[in-house]
Parts: sequence; C-alpha cells; structure tokens
Amino acid sequence: MKITTNQNEKDITFIIEGRIDTLTSGELETAVQEYLECGKPIIFDMAGVDYVSSAGIRVIIQVHQNVGKENFLLKNVPGNVMELFKMTGFQKVLNFA
Repeated sequence: MKITTNQNEKDITFIIEGRIDTLTSGELETAVQEYLECGKPIIFDMAGVDYVSSAGIRVIIQVHQNVGKENFLLKNVPGNVMELFKMTGFQKVLNFA
C-alpha cells in the first residue's frame, strides 16, 4: 500500500493506493493518527484502492468515530470497494463523494 498525504489550510487528504488489509491497515492507522487532533476534515481518496478487508474497514470506522461524520469523507471509491460498504451497511453511515 502507498499513502500520500496532502495537507492544506482547510483539510487533509490521504491518497491511498493498493490494498487495505490485515498487513497494511496498521500503516494507514499510523499515518492518520498524528492528524486526528488537528481539527481539520480528513479525506480518504480511494481511487487507487483495489481491496479493503475487515481490518481496513475497522480503521476507516475508527477515523470516522474520532473526527465525526461531518469531518470525514471517502472519495473516488471504486465500485468493488463501494459494494463492500453497501453489503456491510456502512454506505449509510459514512460520507462519500
């Protein structure tokens, strides 16, 4: 997995490429951890994500819970990954663009 962080005056975007699974979810969790308290909205650009496991969903939900729904956005979610969010019911809980 590759994570690129872009921060500006209004938000922080994490551009994620590859798989978010048991082996890589800790890497994403660590990358986001230092930004949770900054008060800026967090965006996950998931255009390059081809797979999300339950461990990846756990990290996404934790970020959502830490910063709040209004400060967390998933964008460019590929169809196969969106299907996972639909199957789990999280498409009703999370914000998507």
